[in-house]
Amino acid sequence: MAVSANRLELLQIADAVAREKVIDREIVLAAMADAIQKAARSRYGTESNIQADINPKTGEIRLQRLLEVVEKVEDYATQIALELARDRNVDAKIGDFIADPLPPMDFGRIAAQSAKQVIVQKVREAERDRQFEEFKDRIGEIVNGTVKRVEYGNVIVDLGRGEGIIRRDEMIPRETMRYGDRVRAYVYDVRREQRGPQIFLSRTHPQFMVKLFTMEVPEIYDGIIQIKSVARDPGSRAKIAVISNDSSIDPVGACVGMRGSRVQAVVGELQGEKIDIIPWSPDPASFIVNALQPAEVAKVVLDEDAERIEVVVPDEHLSLAIGRRGQNVRLASQLTGWDIDIMTEAEESERRQKEFNERSKLFMDALDVDEMVGQVLASEGFAQIEEVAYVDLDEIASIDGFDEETAQEIQNRARDYLERLDAELDEERKTLGVSDELLSIDGMTRKMLVALGKDGIKTMEDFAGCAADDLIGWSERKNGETKKFPGLFSDMEVSRTEAEAMVVQARLAVGWITEEDLATESDAEALDEAGDAEQDA
Repeated sequence: MAVSANRLELLQIADAVAREKVIDREIVLAAMADAIQKAARSRYGTESNIQADINPKTGEIRLQRLLEVVEKVEDYATQIALELARDRNVDAKIGDFIADPLPPMDFGRIAAQSAKQVIVQKVREAERDRQFEEFKDRIGEIVNGTVKRVEYGNVIVDLGRGEGIIRRDEMIPRETMRYGDRVRAYVYDVRREQRGPQIFLSRTHPQFMVKLFTMEVPEIYDGIIQIKSVARDPGSRAKIAVISNDSSIDPVGACVGMRGSRVQAVVGELQGEKIDIIPWSPDPASFIVNALQPAEVAKVVLDEDAERIEVVVPDEHLSLAIGRRGQNVRLASQLTGWDIDIMTEAEESERRQKEFNERSKLFMDALDVDEMVGQVLASEGFAQIEEVAYVDLDEIASIDGFDEETAQEIQNRARDYLERLDAELDEERKTLGVSDELLSIDGMTRKMLVALGKDGIKTMEDFAGCAADDLIGWSERKNGETKKFPGLFSDMEVSRTEAEAMVVQARLAVGWITEEDLATESDAEALDEAGDAEQDA
């Protein structure tokens, strides 16, 4: 009767642990069997191959020693001869295992303690696996929890069936949390680590704001309104760009809510963070003007290749456009993905005057003309000597005060200047040791060859090893700010497409690639584009 009680108690303990830790009962019973197995080994010999089984219905524990059937026995603790094995099982063959039943055993204090450690360890591992499997699919969700403790500024949150951590840099500045406080956070990563799965939470992540708006605004949840981009300065200010798929619904009004009720719910959760809700536009200029609100914009000048925009604002709106410590323009840049240069109307006028003076002087020096002629050419929109040299003659002759003879003389002087410049550059190119064959590349100029030679690029093979970034430069975006790195041709108005075409020509010339390779690559790109189009459809 005592044995039955022990068996029943064993199953009850397994059920209780499984319920408490939210893991399968079979895992707990397997952990108990492992523990009994370990204890039995310490009694019957660690070299023995002992197996313990617990019947999941009755709780009966069965201990047995497994012996491998061999031709010649070398280890009597783990092996049995074929003849002896066939006395027990006539079908036994070499490689089989014979089970040798062992009598029930009483656990000593040390064996019981060891068994307890094994069970605790196995249950803890199962609990960690369950926790990881449950939360790895919840990345990108908002979770609710209770503050369990605060360690060195990091907040440990009890999530009910797991424990998350909000690191100090993922907390909203000046936000304080104490034991027992209720907290909402965004799950941005779940990783397996030595001490178990780590659930990383954030209250500063831009997607935390997106999820909060999704919870507060039914139109976002239903997909009628779409959040296109978010920029945050946590705890201070944020900008969110929205667009409506239904022309009858105002996206900004829907997010603000009646008397600001919806946006205020989000602001309250984010410790008073001010939120600018901005209508998104596919036109970069319009979008950037909206993003700089509340400042008024007088004029914008876009540079699409560099993804840079110059914004001109009235003098009295400069501080408003820039914001405190540059916050407004920084958030607008993060939101739009464009670098934004802000200047006042007075600064723009001064800069334009400076550019006009520089162009006038260029024409005066290069064409040997007086100040008036230089200024006339600059005011007509000519920026470079090449434009004057190769533009249609009638275009110069049609300028007030110029006749055809004057126009011809100016154009001849421009071409003479370019020839002299070309000769000087060619001499410098030869001095640098740059190969003549590089001139065969379409679009290559002597000015470019000099720039290459100064950087040690002298042969077709040297040039073939270049990347487009080496030639036209590149930019890296970090913390909402873009840092630009110049290339060898940065001041020569060469586009990325032109630079890539030049490098491809060089690689074809040295035999690194063939025309067939290019055809195969273009076919693959066409297939990819067709696949993308089908998905969009």
